[in-house]
Amino acid sequence: MPLVNTKQMFEDAYRNHYAVGAFNVDSIAMIQALLAAAEDVASPVIISVSKGSRAFMHPGNIKEAIECVSKDITVPFALHLDHGDSFALCKDCIDEGFTSVMMDCGDDVSFDERVRLTKEVADYAHDHGAAVEGELGELGGEQGGSGSGGYSDPDAVAEFVTRSGVDSLAISVGTCHGMRKHVRLEFGLLEEMMRLLPDFPFVLHGSSTINNEFLDDFNAYGGDIHGAVGVPEEQLRKIVRLGVCKVNIGTDFRVAYVSALRKSLALNPSRFEPRTFLAPAQKAIYELARHKMADVFDSKDHKIFH
Repeated sequence: MPLVNTKQMFEDAYRNHYAVGAFNVDSIAMIQALLAAAEDVASPVIISVSKGSRAFMHPGNIKEAIECVSKDITVPFALHLDHGDSFALCKDCIDEGFTSVMMDCGDDVSFDERVRLTKEVADYAHDHGAAVEGELGELGGEQGGSGSGGYSDPDAVAEFVTRSGVDSLAISVGTCHGMRKHVRLEFGLLEEMMRLLPDFPFVLHGSSTINNEFLDDFNAYGGDIHGAVGVPEEQLRKIVRLGVCKVNIGTDFRVAYVSALRKSLALNPSRFEPRTFLAPAQKAIYELARHKMADVFDSKDHKIFH
């Protein structure tokens, strides 16, 4: 199935009470595993590419590379720029065929300037058939911010959506990026924003659970990550039931991949074929993505929009 705009995805997700998972990828091998998982559970999915990942994967031909490995895929999927930090970057990605971009203005921009910058991206995106995700409210952690996770103001959220023209909005209700989250999800705050903006697609960043099994393997085979804390999956399920339409998974996905890679490298010291090590890594993220779609986001069997 060809790439789709996220707008129709989110309309269906909100109407049918599920969320679409956006998984951060760093290679075509990761994209292949993600699409295979989505296909096997008949779930829509978002391929999420950061600024750094785009640079690593060769800007300009990412869409074409995905088209090559998705010829047999029947589920709807989108190609999304995560945390775009300028109009120029968002424009380049839209011109390259991304169907969705996020404009992240940073934490030190005034409200009016944030509206202006985001609207500039939204106007260009809409003229070229793409969707735009904005962000309002400090989201701490490794992407920036305090690390404690700020909170979005409901009245400011409603004004921002109206003035900027965004198609979805990343809000802060207590999550944060990175490996060591200090999570206190404010469900009442989310419900208040939803009352002010009924049917509008909200996005949750910093939503990895941090699987201990993957971390154990990561550390057992040469890694050094300790004290990790994530978002319990039951809280994510509640967020989805309340109506969040997009949930971002980055840390979980990457830790699963690298943990399996470390293990296969250690257990096969005499092998040198890259596929020997990459296949277990692909399998690990395939299983993680499949679990998230089927058991956490409730997006299984939603390949047809209603």
